[in-house]
Amino acid sequence: MPSKSFPVVGVVGLGAVGSALAAMIARSGRRVLCAEADGYALAEGRARVAQALDQLGTPDAGNLVAYTIAPAAFAQAHLVIEALPENLDLKVDVLRRANACCRPDAVLATTTTGFAVTEIAARCGRVDRTVGLHVGNPGAVAETSVVEVVHTPLTGSSVRHDVAEFVADLGLTTVAVGDNPGFLGGALTLSYLNSAAVMLGQGYATRDDIDSAMTLGCRMPIGPLAHLDALGIDMVVDSLTALAARTGDRGFRPAPVLSSMVGAGLLGRKSGRGFYRYGSDDASAPTPAPRRRGAAIRRIGLLGSGTMATGIAEVCAAAGFPTTLVARTAVRAKEATAAIERSLQRGVRRGRITDDQLAAIVTRFNATTELGAIAACDVVIEAVREDLRAKQDVFAQLDQATRPGTVLATTTSSLPVGRCADATGRPEDVIGLHFFNPAPAMRLVEVTRTPLTSDKTAATALRLVSALGKHPVCCQDRTGFIVNALLFPYLNRAVNMIGQGCATTDELDTIMVGAHGYPMGPLRLLDMIGLDVSLEILERLYDTFGEPELFPAKHLRELVMAGHLGYKTGRGFHVHDPGGPGQR
Repeated sequence: MPSKSFPVVGVVGLGAVGSALAAMIARSGRRVLCAEADGYALAEGRARVAQALDQLGTPDAGNLVAYTIAPAAFAQAHLVIEALPENLDLKVDVLRRANACCRPDAVLATTTTGFAVTEIAARCGRVDRTVGLHVGNPGAVAETSVVEVVHTPLTGSSVRHDVAEFVADLGLTTVAVGDNPGFLGGALTLSYLNSAAVMLGQGYATRDDIDSAMTLGCRMPIGPLAHLDALGIDMVVDSLTALAARTGDRGFRPAPVLSSMVGAGLLGRKSGRGFYRYGSDDASAPTPAPRRRGAAIRRIGLLGSGTMATGIAEVCAAAGFPTTLVARTAVRAKEATAAIERSLQRGVRRGRITDDQLAAIVTRFNATTELGAIAACDVVIEAVREDLRAKQDVFAQLDQATRPGTVLATTTSSLPVGRCADATGRPEDVIGLHFFNPAPAMRLVEVTRTPLTSDKTAATALRLVSALGKHPVCCQDRTGFIVNALLFPYLNRAVNMIGQGCATTDELDTIMVGAHGYPMGPLRLLDMIGLDVSLEILERLYDTFGEPELFPAKHLRELVMAGHLGYKTGRGFHVHDPGGPGQR
């Protein structure tokens, strides 16, 4: 092998993955031979490679890329990568032909997600010189910093070394993984995206609300439905189908809406239309449906004195609403006032507000222990602990303390809003307003109506959320709403992977951040949320839906039982400084 590992690389297939790989390889100074099935596909592939090189800021590296429809040109390649559609026979056939014409010391690589690399290696004829290369987010090639390298039990040690050196020379980090179904990032991402498509197909929430919920509530770089479009819906369906057949896991069964879209030729960006429309006649921007204005909102009340209650109270007062917070004790009322003032003072130090604005906000806020102080409020928001009986007790009190027509909102993240409404004699006035923590910083609010919530109540709630400068997403009253219903199966699957020994916590978090562009790895996110809180949410989701993927992972239970709850205790899946980031 020459001193520079794989100086000549062949890439077969110039879709999203192949073109991204070709660009990254050319950027490293290597010669790249790109092959496609015909001239039309080759021309499209050439354009994708050029676009990827532009994203990388190295358009001149295009001089190192040659294009062909004759795979025999790979005779001098030191590495041949197939980046073809997820069809096992097609992948094996291409690599078998590469094996026949390549140098004896050449290495073959597959970009499969759904199939076993070991089977592909055995069938193509180079069982000890075939690996998997898994690029998580080919559409964001400039942000990619990690590649999963999949080894089989028979992969030679020299091949492992050369491939790791090659990836490092591309400026990327290698995470070596075993030949598990979907490897690591692919399995986590595809099951999450599939769940979003299932949710849409069930009519639970709209396309725009699902995507907004995950980008604003979890700070994902792209919404799941837009992500499906970027990957190619046909490719996703093929990968899911292969994983479902290989594992029997129901989470990998393609959502019916995905299969229907493939049948209709709606494949995402590459076809010009998927969940969104692309091109010059772009009509993908959301068109808000006409909404009633709702009742006038003059005063707002809060029940609770914890982090969420004080955060929401601060947001309401800052938006110009006279705001009254009711705490259980005078001490808690004083603590709530002090917490809001500290938060506002941080805003002054950071230049977000002025001293005069701070003073004005403080004059609009009042904390008390008297429930009667909220009698004149137009909206009252319950923000007590996440316990159904406690919330029902509060709503029973609110039913007596407020006038009919007052909007009564719960901030629950996983309990049924309807069960809170049952504690009142006016369920038409009750709605869910799930703010995210920290409320002053997070823009998303999930607005959850029950079958009995009136249109006027819903309109007033939406009016309030917009007046607070937040982005509302609407959903029906179902455990988990949008964000938790999509997020926690993904987190639980990640914990199960750790428990099965598929990877270390650092490896898994590194893959999801560096290869897939997520803002935080799943295990670090669990630590931030709180492992006890996460366990409670998963238990509620499992009790409601009964899906195997929602049954709380054994390793999560064990950590909670040991008192390792994440940032707040200094230890969870990772070790932290106590008092680090708070819970969601």
